[in-house]
Amino acid sequence: MARTPLYSRSPTVLRRAAQAQAAADAAAAQAAAPGWLQRRGRHLMDLLRRHERLCWALGALLLAVAAGWPAWTAKLRHIPSFDEIDAAMRESIVKEPLPSAVAQAYEGVIGSVVRVTGERDPRPEPEAAAAKPGDKAASRPGDKATARPGTAPKARPDGKESKDGKPAEESEEDRRSVGTGVVIVDKGLILTNLHVVMGADRIKVTFFDGSVSEAKLVSVQPEHDLAVLQATTNPDDLHAATMRSTAGLQPGDHVAAIGHPFGIGPSVSAGVVSGLKREFRSPEGKRILTNLIQFDAAANPGNSGGPLVTMDGHVVGIVTAIMNPTGQRTFVGIGFAVPIENAAAAAGMPPF
Repeated sequence: MARTPLYSRSPTVLRRAAQAQAAADAAAAQAAAPGWLQRRGRHLMDLLRRHERLCWALGALLLAVAAGWPAWTAKLRHIPSFDEIDAAMRESIVKEPLPSAVAQAYEGVIGSVVRVTGERDPRPEPEAAAAKPGDKAASRPGDKATARPGTAPKARPDGKESKDGKPAEESEEDRRSVGTGVVIVDKGLILTNLHVVMGADRIKVTFFDGSVSEAKLVSVQPEHDLAVLQATTNPDDLHAATMRSTAGLQPGDHVAAIGHPFGIGPSVSAGVVSGLKREFRSPEGKRILTNLIQFDAAANPGNSGGPLVTMDGHVVGIVTAIMNPTGQRTFVGIGFAVPIENAAAAAGMPPF
């Protein structure tokens, strides 16, 4: 009887067996080969062995940093004593002295201060009427001189006459007035005193940078001796002054007057507010100014129209008059300024 074969030796079976054996051999070879991590580990160990000294030095440095880091980063809060603060302030002031309050006030407004010049053309003065024979005014007993036809003295604005009784000719200086103004609008609108430009045929203003421009009279406020000018040409970097209400102004507050006294300037003088709501009568008695700021910063002819400023550089008034019981036009310690509220109203600006 024939035996049943236990397995088949067909080509398909043999091929499958060969493929399985190959896969098993490949898996064994891959398992036997070193992995990526093992290769990196071996490379690192080789590197450490080659640079062993450097590695030890770096390790010691890191250890020292780690040990001292808390102490280095600790914030030591030391409260300085008054003596230490005083010493530090004195040392700082010696190295770089602080500017005075007056200097800061001057710097804050000086770019807006201008010199105002009024020029008047010479005018022919009428001949005085010749004295007639028997004229009581000409032949009164005791008169030092009798007026003759054609020789009657002419009147000058200052009342001066020459030695021979003839009128002294009016000089160019007599036809020229110098004062100060302050720019209140950067388009060239300037505040000054009316008496500085009254009767002038030409008005010129000189800006802080030295440029000169003609100006025209825009408006006046005679009751406060104020005038508003408009410059025809302005510097490119012209700045208007900062104005401040006088509501918080008190006697004793420090102020500075800036202007061109006797044409010298710009000049600055410092003082305090001496009083408020003062009244001033002109020497001729023709005009009374009210609600004025009284101050003791030096002011002289030429300061008229200039700003009266606080220590923060803000304009609180326009210098307009000085008082001198002797009748001399020099300062004795009493000056007056128009409050800036009145000046703003003269310029058509809203009050504070």
